[in-house]
Amino acid sequence: MKALHIHAGPRALQHLERQGLQPGDVRVIPAAAGGPKGLVLGPLDRFIFGDWLLQAGPGAQPVHLVGASIGAWRMATACLGDAKQGFERLEHDYIHQHYDLPPGRRRPAPAHVSERFGQSLAAFYAGRVDEVLHHPRYRLHVVASRGRGLLRREHALATPLGYLAAFATNAVHRRAMGAWLERVVFSSPDGPGRPDGCTPLPFRADDYRTRQVPLCAANFMPALQASCSIPFVLQAVHDIPGAPRGAYWDGGITDYHMHLRYGASVRVAIQNVADSAQPSSASGRFDLETVRHADGLVLYPHFQRHVVPGWLDKRLPWRHRATPALDAMVLLAPNPEWVKTLPNAKLPDRNDFMQYGADTAARARVWQAAVRASQQLADEWAAWLHRPDLGVVQPL
Repeated sequence: MKALHIHAGPRALQHLERQGLQPGDVRVIPAAAGGPKGLVLGPLDRFIFGDWLLQAGPGAQPVHLVGASIGAWRMATACLGDAKQGFERLEHDYIHQHYDLPPGRRRPAPAHVSERFGQSLAAFYAGRVDEVLHHPRYRLHVVASRGRGLLRREHALATPLGYLAAFATNAVHRRAMGAWLERVVFSSPDGPGRPDGCTPLPFRADDYRTRQVPLCAANFMPALQASCSIPFVLQAVHDIPGAPRGAYWDGGITDYHMHLRYGASVRVAIQNVADSAQPSSASGRFDLETVRHADGLVLYPHFQRHVVPGWLDKRLPWRHRATPALDAMVLLAPNPEWVKTLPNAKLPDRNDFMQYGADTAARARVWQAAVRASQQLADEWAAWLHRPDLGVVQPL
């Protein structure tokens, strides 16, 4: 394998050793924020959602798709009936986005970016929102960040001060940032079984201040745009229908790479067994290995090895380590040496907007070349699934 690295948490590795990896084993797929970096995951997305997961057949367990920013856009696209074509269009629209630069400025105005981006999302999902919300197997969770205190409304002076305070408190303790920003998860409906109508979260949310809001036709577009609204690059989205009033920004601020407590869902499965099933032996004890297997795995196509909790943690390397929350995760990431073979020897990123300026065609050519090269990631993953080699699986 030249391009792809596979990493696994300890419980995921045990699963691979015992029984390999089948489409029906996957219970959660996270999708990170990261802007243009997510473009290199397009071929993997097309293979995973357009081919491999379909092999689980009808009646397979639901799969929870959890995304922020471009990750939310990717996971919402996965819920379209023609996911392959959807990912191709996402790739095209993202690569060819263009914004007008004011005279003498190197950056477009946030209001202009928000307007253009909102138009793009509206065109992309026109007439198809119900298709996304009511997918027969996938349960969508869109993550956004809601401002509190100085950040409760976007303001020319208060917003920079609020983010400065958020940065300072986050440096002390991640949970303390909850005084300024909270995680809001917009979740697709789950029928009449839940009082709030939301699909239950596939992770435990007591690690950070969190709210869950039902995702519906009325708030789908503003929630998705909010999840993609990078502070100072786009405008905040205010007062999303069905959600607490306030300013909503990019979900990557609170959850950059979806470092969530997925392993805690095992406890939910254990409780469900305890409530409804018979003991698995005469001793009256439950078979916890069976429960853990039923809980499934987290499959994470990512653009790097590290799973960074929040956007403000990027320069805090002590928060980049794996934790027990990721024990059930299989992470797919580009080999750093392979990345050096891409144009400019790096993944596409937001700095390319500045580097290429108004030369949209040049930037598009570079990004398209990176996406074409990333087909190798999907090809190597498909080959590994056909003939698994645990010798290439590295610890997460």
